Amino acid sequence: MLPLSSALQGGWLADPCLYGTGNFSANSTYHTNLNSLLSSFTDISNYDHGFYNVSNGKIPNQVSGIAMCRGDVKPDVCLRCINDAANELRDICLTKEAGQYYDNCMLRYSDNSILGVRDTKGFFRWGEGAVAKDLNAFSDAQTILLESLRNKAEKGGSFKKFATGMRMATPSDAIYALVQCTPDLSQLQCGSCLSQAFERIPRCCEGRRGGKIFGPSCTVRFDDFLFYNASVADVPSSSPSPPPPPPPPGPPRLSSPPSNKSSSPTTTVIIVISTVGFILLISICICIIFRVTKSEKKFHEAEAVDEAEAVDEIESVESLQFDFNTIRDATNKFSDENKLGQGGFGAVYKGRLANGQEIAVKRLSMSSEQGDLEFKNEVQLVARLQHRNLVKLHGFCLEGKERLLIYEFVPNSSLDRFLFDPIRRTQVHWETRYKIIGGIAKGLLYLHEDSRLRIIHRDLKAGNILLDEDMNPKISDFGMARLFVVDQTQDKTNKVVGTYGYMAPEYVLQGQLSVKTDVYSFGVLILEIVSGQKINHNCHEDNATNLTSVAWRNWREGTPLNIMDPNLSEDSTTEILRCIHIGLLCVQENAARRPTISSIVVMLTSDSEILPTPSRPSFCMYSESGMVPASPQGFNLEATQSHQPSNESALASINEVSITELEPR
Repeated sequence: MLPLSSALQGGWLADPCLYGTGNFSANSTYHTNLNSLLSSFTDISNYDHGFYNVSNGKIPNQVSGIAMCRGDVKPDVCLRCINDAANELRDICLTKEAGQYYDNCMLRYSDNSILGVRDTKGFFRWGEGAVAKDLNAFSDAQTILLESLRNKAEKGGSFKKFATGMRMATPSDAIYALVQCTPDLSQLQCGSCLSQAFERIPRCCEGRRGGKIFGPSCTVRFDDFLFYNASVADVPSSSPSPPPPPPPPGPPRLSSPPSNKSSSPTTTVIIVISTVGFILLISICICIIFRVTKSEKKFHEAEAVDEAEAVDEIESVESLQFDFNTIRDATNKFSDENKLGQGGFGAVYKGRLANGQEIAVKRLSMSSEQGDLEFKNEVQLVARLQHRNLVKLHGFCLEGKERLLIYEFVPNSSLDRFLFDPIRRTQVHWETRYKIIGGIAKGLLYLHEDSRLRIIHRDLKAGNILLDEDMNPKISDFGMARLFVVDQTQDKTNKVVGTYGYMAPEYVLQGQLSVKTDVYSFGVLILEIVSGQKINHNCHEDNATNLTSVAWRNWREGTPLNIMDPNLSEDSTTEILRCIHIGLLCVQENAARRPTISSIVVMLTSDSEILPTPSRPSFCMYSESGMVPASPQGFNLEATQSHQPSNESALASINEVSITELEPR
């Protein structure tokens, strides 16, 4: 069974036993040596540049192992990934050779020597994303970028052979790529391995915006969004060593001593050596003081940078700023014909730039009391986020009282326009709904675990899930999102904002905010997608009108499929049942019992993952002690109505509520 933490590593990327050769018997000497070797990987506690090799036993029962982390992952993620891989390889294959491949790391073992050997048995490959519109331009840019990265990675040192980079295929389409070899390979071996990987791209990924080619000795990945940590240095060319100390100053030029017959050569030598030694000692002390001062300066500078980045600074994204006249022209002077929707913070317009690119422009209302906060929050957050399942911010405009946010135009409107429309709902088959669920989960995983800062969305709902031309979901509306530092798990707020029915009980009642707040909302979304019904925030369980209440009652009675949208095919009931199960796990009243988004990704992608039994969910703001007030004393609660018709504007909130109602954007 996959451990819940393994989703952080990206899940299995290949069958670990696929290229295994030779079998061993359970409890044999080889098996004992293998378990001992895997235990050594699970016991790793110190980060050592992300590459490890171990051998155990004697021929013919010797087993050798190699583990490597992706060059941009952090040490704690690296060690956790290797530990997961080692644990999962125990007893999973009875072959003398196997490998576990994740996005963040790999671990393989063999009964043959594998250190310094380029393995050419085979590559695993996947194509992802839509096909590029300009195939020739995309292919040319991809070739140039990958060859450049290969040349860079193969010159890496004995600790890391790794390179990342970006190249524009067209003025609006970027290609991000990553290549890596196990650092035990020579420069020639690394270059040859990557070249073979490049040759396999046409077989899986020709023209696609994303692709992965994983081999035992090298890895290639590319995509149209920034999927790697760009702040990590690409390649340390060799083992780190302190710079040599500055050469000692030459001996001082002494004037010829006066003629003194009593002065011996020995005395002169002692004087010179003492003088030189004293000067050398002074030089070393100065050097040490300089280095300590420089290190402290760097530390405080880094500390200041971290603090500055956590503070609201639009200056950091100035390169994304648009001229107001440009946007005014693109939207035909913000004409009513171009208006897509109207919300509490202003209107949204469709626009077309001079180069033909379609955009969605959010024009914040000048009378909005929280407009500045909303604007700065969205710019600060969304400009940093690059993921296929998050709406992309192209830029912003801040001129006088005008505050504009310029987003990518997403033609298929929002999810609620499909789910809760009797006619449109029939067009969304289960395969599409399942893809939407998975895409939202991946977007949340990026926000909670993979982005530089942990981000809590706080208003995840069907209206904030946009759908592109291929019905891929994109999470939108980050105006009320909250930033956490990487190790922060929860926070408390006196401003409780969101949408009735989607808000977790501990958040509404106590202001407790955590990643489990978004997980609760995601569980409600899953139940809505499966049933085609909108969540009802009616707190009276007996009325059986609340979706979580209906789902829970049918689950307890053994009839969970009663909530399934009748438009869905019964051929997909296995996946539908699994999604209902996951949805109920997400909406459990006890936040500690809810799964993390990383474990949810595993549940959605692995049929072998055994799901725990869900406990009683929260029915609106129902608790075991009885009903509670909708707005507890001491809290400022503002929320939109989840049952509100889609074609009506939501109530404006003065407390950060994200309420934009859009058609396509």
